[in-house]
Amino acid sequence: MLSADRPSLSLPTAFGRQFRRHGKALMASLADVANPLLFFFMVVTLFPLGLGPDPMQLASMAPGILWVVALLASLMVSARMFASDFEDGSLEQMALAPHPLSVLALGEVAAHWLATGCLLALVSPLFAMMLGLPSQGLGVLMVSLLLGSLCLTLIGAVGSALTVSIRRGGLLLSLLIIPLNVPVLIFGTAAVTEAVMGRDPSTWLALMGALAAGMLALAPLAVGAALRISLDS
Repeated sequence: MLSADRPSLSLPTAFGRQFRRHGKALMASLADVANPLLFFFMVVTLFPLGLGPDPMQLASMAPGILWVVALLASLMVSARMFASDFEDGSLEQMALAPHPLSVLALGEVAAHWLATGCLLALVSPLFAMMLGLPSQGLGVLMVSLLLGSLCLTLIGAVGSALTVSIRRGGLLLSLLIIPLNVPVLIFGTAAVTEAVMGRDPSTWLALMGALAAGMLALAPLAVGAALRISLDS
């Protein structure tokens, strides 16, 4: 909390401090950053063993495989988004701060997305080539995952905020956010498939961009309200 004789921080400064604090915490625990990448790598390498080595079959299924694995990787890290802050009392301090809780929470969500979803999107072409995805789909895959991972992270933040005070709330979190992630999965898979088939994927990317913009406007408000509910329960 701010002391009485110290002037209040501006809202952008408070957001930046939350962003840096959570970013440093993620960097101090590199396992939280590496786990989604390792999970993505392991699952992608297992699919050729289960489906067979036929390159045509793997290439045709690659867009759906990559997007499903990305969704599962996002789900894996969403449960711990606010857990450490809840355990050490930082969430209560954020709720008592003079700034909107939704903006402070958005700083943490932004750092979380950069360290997990954004990083995963940037390295996704490497995993896609392991499945034989044609080169014309690699750029679209990365762009769609950048937009889609932002949506998945924001949706996961809402679910994490609702379940942060519940012990072993991972199953409830999955039940809450997986149905909301389905449109992101559909749009992302369709965009990559259109690019692979030589058609224009811009319509699907535009839908994903609109969805990401809408989520960016509404999800922080939902996260702030959900965190207050969790703290009051």
